Amino acid sequence: MGQGVSLVGTWMQTMAQQVLVYRLTGSAAALGIVSAIGLIPVIPLGLWGGSLADRAPKRTVILIAQTAMMIQAFILAFLTATGTVQVWHVYVMALLLAAAQAIDLPARQAFVVDMVDGKEDLTNAIALNSTIFQAARMLGPALAGAVVATLGEGPAFFLNGLTFLAVIGSLLLMRNLPPRRAAAKSAPVTRHMAEGVRYVLNNRLILVLTSLVAVSAFLSMPYSTLMPAIADRVLKTTSQPVVAALCENPGAPFRCQAPEALPLGMLLTAIGVGAVTGALLVASLPNDARRGPLLTAGNLLFPAGLLLFSLSRSFLVSLLLLVLIGIAFVAQNALANTLIQLNIPDELRGRVMSLYTLTFQVSMRAGGLQAGLVADSLGPAMSVGIGAVVSLAYGLFVAIRYPALRRMA
Repeated sequence: MGQGVSLVGTWMQTMAQQVLVYRLTGSAAALGIVSAIGLIPVIPLGLWGGSLADRAPKRTVILIAQTAMMIQAFILAFLTATGTVQVWHVYVMALLLAAAQAIDLPARQAFVVDMVDGKEDLTNAIALNSTIFQAARMLGPALAGAVVATLGEGPAFFLNGLTFLAVIGSLLLMRNLPPRRAAAKSAPVTRHMAEGVRYVLNNRLILVLTSLVAVSAFLSMPYSTLMPAIADRVLKTTSQPVVAALCENPGAPFRCQAPEALPLGMLLTAIGVGAVTGALLVASLPNDARRGPLLTAGNLLFPAGLLLFSLSRSFLVSLLLLVLIGIAFVAQNALANTLIQLNIPDELRGRVMSLYTLTFQVSMRAGGLQAGLVADSLGPAMSVGIGAVVSLAYGLFVAIRYPALRRMA
């Protein structure tokens, strides 16, 4: 529950940051730069974060990282509220946030196993963790849309800072966690990290699963980075009736300082609605479910839905498509995460999950940059469509070339 509160704030900041950058620059490429700049700390810190998660108490690692992210949110809130914020400030804060996340994510992914009694509950635990994440993805943008539209971006950043207190307090209250393995401390850090890399490279199915997530993150997921540009350039006309009903009519529920934030908030919320639905479906799977076929379906339906979304010019149709995209996205990522965690040894969990999160983060942030550059040249809809086509082709290749993946339980 504490993580859920914190993630609502994180999604509020993500959406408010997109609005702020687009307001300051008017450039889709700038949105991509914010995403890509996080590559600078992620690459050197990602593997080290996984090694740290296998050596140190995971809760301590997460506590330090969450505190750093809270401080970052308050700094950004102060800069924005005082009117001194510039786009380079946002870039620096994105750099600091990415550094903290590089340490936090491997430990948090591996920490799920510490909180359940056996691997038979792991699928459910990972899916419930994804449910919390996706519920926040649904609520955060909606709240941010209202906050940014009425008060501006600064209060959204400040509220995000406050929400970190919930997860920090929850972590401090935990008791009876499994003791860490002290034996791993004897190995040098570089050798310790290399063991995880070798394991992934020598395990074909783990490698293929990781590559699926990487390709999807690089080519498909950047659609969320481009959402402000899509809302403004592609769907602005068809979203005007909604904006008028909520902001401009005499009986409108509130006054809007930034009415453009409302359609964006609704689009991001639609993704969250689908993602929560998908996460609950995955969480309800029985222990003997065949996860491989469901993963394959998510690998194909996610880019296929994005391709249809790139062709849509109707705001309402786009909202419906984003719900379906959210379901398929979770089916792909939650099941890939589950299958990897079910097939790795406990002593390597932190390092393998660091490679997984590192691959995901690098691909997603680099993908945001390439999508932003393509969007400035060809338009945001074309950028999403091109990425979806290539991602769909790779998904079909994997489905045909590696049938063992479809048969995984």
